[in-house]
Amino acid sequence: MSACLLCGSESAAALFPATDRLHRTTARSFTILRCGQCGLMRLDPQPTPAESRQYHPENYWFAPDQTSAGRLEEAYRRLVLRDHARFVERALSDCSARGPLLDVGCGGGLFLGMMRERGFRVVGLDNSAAAAAIAWSRQRVPAVCGELEHAPVRAGGFAAITMFHVLEHVHDPRAYIAAAHHLLAPGGRLIVQTPNAACWQFRLLGRAWSGLDVPRHLYDFRSSDLERLLESCGFTVLRRKYFSWRDNPASLASSVAPGLDPMGRRTRRVHENSAARIAKDLAYFALIAASVPFTLLEAAAGAGATVMIEARKP
Repeated sequence: MSACLLCGSESAAALFPATDRLHRTTARSFTILRCGQCGLMRLDPQPTPAESRQYHPENYWFAPDQTSAGRLEEAYRRLVLRDHARFVERALSDCSARGPLLDVGCGGGLFLGMMRERGFRVVGLDNSAAAAAIAWSRQRVPAVCGELEHAPVRAGGFAAITMFHVLEHVHDPRAYIAAAHHLLAPGGRLIVQTPNAACWQFRLLGRAWSGLDVPRHLYDFRSSDLERLLESCGFTVLRRKYFSWRDNPASLASSVAPGLDPMGRRTRRVHENSAARIAKDLAYFALIAASVPFTLLEAAAGAGATVMIEARKP
């Protein structure tokens, strides 16, 4: 059994077995462990990097096609990504550092395209060459393929780095945060978002909570775990946000009806004509709308299904 990422303890308790409910890349069963000392949750056994690539479908990132359903999905994504953009925009306006914004795990680059439209210099990084190519061609943002620790970018040259739903996927989150510290200019901002394992959804749904996303999520952070990790890497935590229009209602909807999740249907290559696709999308969006009141309430209590943190490099 591996040692805990946060405290180094080798003591851990098994919570429950779980498998891939959303993308169904494997029927293999894994175990969710909780550290006996600090409480950080992690996947056991942790897949090797090669196995992890098999569990991340090639079209795991968002890249809408030019059909009516694809245009509808992109319009919806743009709408719900506005609070991400506002959060990062405020961070950039409050910091004295100069340089572009680097989005790690940029996927098809929709968020970066929105930030470029707001007048910011942006750069994308993704470990998928196809995703980086989509960011270039569709969103007109520079993007490169690579891992953050070995990224072909200048150290100390970025005003801000964003990591939306990245840290829970990587084998060494501490190395990722240390690399971000190295790449940021003094006073620069790191904005990190992950699922929040201290949320009400997890307490109610347990292994059915989509935020676990077995076996792609190797760690299941609570807000306190994430803050502890950032501070141990030299960052000062400035702000926390427990609600995301893109992620929190969708987290509950995908937990209740994973078969309706548009990304899950895409990665499973479900065969459906345009009318059936739109009907399923509308049913999913109706479920998202029904989830909004509960997810707003849990976020107001500091127990939202995601946590977004702004941290400063001294």
